[in-house]
Amino acid sequence: MKFIDPKSLFVITVLWAVSARGEDRPHIVFVLADDLGFNDVGFHGSEIYTPKLDSLAGGGVRLANYYVQPICSPTRSQLLSGRYQIHTGLQHEIIWPTQPNGLPLDSPTLADKLREAGYTTHAIGKWHLGFYKEDYLPTRRGFDSFFGYLGGAEDYYTHFSCDGVHTANSHVKDSDDIPEVCGYDLRDGEVPVKTATGKYSTQMFTERAIKLIKDNDNTNPMFLYLAYQAVHSPLEVPDKYTWNNYNIQDPDRKTYAAMVSCMDEGVGNLTQALQDAGMWNNTIFIFSTDNGGQIFAGGNNWPLRGWKHSLWEGGVRGVGFVNSPLLPNPGTVTHQLIHISDWFPTLVGLAGVTVNGTKPLDGFDQWKTIR
Repeated sequence: MKFIDPKSLFVITVLWAVSARGEDRPHIVFVLADDLGFNDVGFHGSEIYTPKLDSLAGGGVRLANYYVQPICSPTRSQLLSGRYQIHTGLQHEIIWPTQPNGLPLDSPTLADKLREAGYTTHAIGKWHLGFYKEDYLPTRRGFDSFFGYLGGAEDYYTHFSCDGVHTANSHVKDSDDIPEVCGYDLRDGEVPVKTATGKYSTQMFTERAIKLIKDNDNTNPMFLYLAYQAVHSPLEVPDKYTWNNYNIQDPDRKTYAAMVSCMDEGVGNLTQALQDAGMWNNTIFIFSTDNGGQIFAGGNNWPLRGWKHSLWEGGVRGVGFVNSPLLPNPGTVTHQLIHISDWFPTLVGLAGVTVNGTKPLDGFDQWKTIR
């Protein structure tokens, strides 16, 4: 008969206790950029100053064959549901502010599944998956907290949105005579925020993310979904960021580039906060864009053909990478096909739960491919 050494037994007991508390499950931070073009990051050869993103991509796993949808709501729906938009009724367009539509309630979201696994779940920034009923709000879709806006675009400083009836009803005769609906769109949970006028959203959303990290007590793993407004139009940015891209002559491109640099700084501050909080060594950090760049608002998808809203490569081939101290082969590039819908089963698998209870998924668990 073999006896277990007491020291070995102690180690086994400790490992079991850690597993039982869920400390082996990684924190998951997903940063989603809005309308970022394929040629709008330094690690793709762009002239835009993105040192933090370049460093994270270079030290992680770059996704060279990564695909998203050509516009925003379909991509976000696939990320949070793991299902193609033809299966959620969101294949036609974005969700307009006056439209009674949203991500269907008949299947759990990624946040629901991660909460099931014991994660605290937080959404910051852009929602754009419907809000015509309370059941469609982020805090009713698996997120413990939400700080951001519900529609598709707004002013970066005033947080007012004016994309309503006129655009949504363009099929109506004489629709040019229908006034747009404007309104303030910034919420903390389900309560309007009345003290944010004048605060630039990229910085404000980063600050909220950092606060959540600082307040986290590491009792449970964290899922942080940071969906930046940047770099969607309107083209607005604090002046201090324009110096980094002084060689760009086109005024729209120059402002856009400064917006990218501001977001890059935010990502750097976010990852530094994770390190300061002692969370980084057990964090999976994912960066993605939602669709191709909008060339009519400063974006650039070179050498790809097409732009946001098109089905050419420039509309659907995304910028993406994963960085984590948990990756065994950092500093690599994968050319395997990966799709935005794959994150649902991939992250649910990392959390240690199954996809039971969901509608049939279109995405696949890609962790073995990534790592």
